[in-house]
Amino acid sequence: MQTPFDTIPPTRLPRLARVATLAGGIALAALAGTTLAAATAPEGQMARDLATRDRDIHWPVGFEPENADLFAHNEALLDVPCESAWRHIVDVAAWPNWYPNARNVTPLDGATELAPAVRWRWTTFGLAIESRVHEFVPGRRLGWFGGASGEAPAFYHTWLLRPEGRGCRVAMDEAGIGAGAAAFREADEGRMHRGHTLWLETLRWISAGG
Repeated sequence: MQTPFDTIPPTRLPRLARVATLAGGIALAALAGTTLAAATAPEGQMARDLATRDRDIHWPVGFEPENADLFAHNEALLDVPCESAWRHIVDVAAWPNWYPNARNVTPLDGATELAPAVRWRWTTFGLAIESRVHEFVPGRRLGWFGGASGEAPAFYHTWLLRPEGRGCRVAMDEAGIGAGAAAFREADEGRMHRGHTLWLETLRWISAGG
């Protein structure tokens, strides 16, 4: 079975494997497309994420977490300035080099980095997605819609970065609506949370110099 690491140059694999280990074997199994038994999935993960979600995130109408069919909240304190993390977050074309769950990233409209209204196509969690930036506050806030190309958005993904001491606290929340999001949750409620845990850990690694 092909895994998310198959298209990464061999010289990067040992380093990425060490980073992925930090996120846990369960996350790797999910990203590789493995369906985990219900007994291994965190019980009530979405309820816990709703209880701990960041209340300072701005949500578009219709994507409020309390009304979502799928929701995940993750956060981490990185030992780097927010500007260091931000430059990797907005460099969308480079995501596959350090985040194994981002594949086939194709920026549209001639954009090389994320900016207001920028669109791109990519594959994540095994889904082909077209995304468009909705909120953009340099160094602090980023939010984008996502969904199947040509269809109404079904997901809204956000980043909120705050300086904390000499580091940066990064919150990543995502809400999904509709039948597809509900089916994703029913299949494995904790999968998005685990995938985003891996994203934050690989962001920690690349921001610190890889």
